[in-house]
Amino acid sequence: MKWLHLQTQTNLIKKMKKAHNFVKVRPLTTLKEALRSHSRALFFSFLVVFYLSGCSLIPTAPRPVQVKTIAEMPNIYDPPLPLELQLVDIDWTIFTPELMQQYLVDIESGNAPRQAFYSLTTKEYENLSMNTADQKRYIKEILSIVKYYRELDEKKNTGQTEK
Repeated sequence: MKWLHLQTQTNLIKKMKKAHNFVKVRPLTTLKEALRSHSRALFFSFLVVFYLSGCSLIPTAPRPVQVKTIAEMPNIYDPPLPLELQLVDIDWTIFTPELMQQYLVDIESGNAPRQAFYSLTTKEYENLSMNTADQKRYIKEILSIVKYYRELDEKKNTGQTEK
């Protein structure tokens, strides 16, 4: 049994060494054909070498780098203006000595309204008035600054659309 197995293996090896029926090995018959096949191979190998080298064999001077600096102002955020002030009317009661006398009589008789009164001296009232005027001035200045930047941003936007 072992001998049969070895014989089949050697037959297989011999068959593999033989040329198959569908492959016809044709020897180069002439020198001209041999040179033609070698010249084709040589041409394609040179073509592959030049393709892979990327034309690096041809020296070229590098182009200088051009740097362009463009100075532009960034877009300015224009926040919406706050709502206008909606002030509530204030009822001022100024106590003169006569009105103060009347108020004290009304308190003793129980006819005075139940409310608290705040008093200011003349100097304190002037300070309050000056603070209010200073707040008005500050608001006007802030609004003029906002107006300036909005006009500046509008000029920039119209300049960009014209270009």
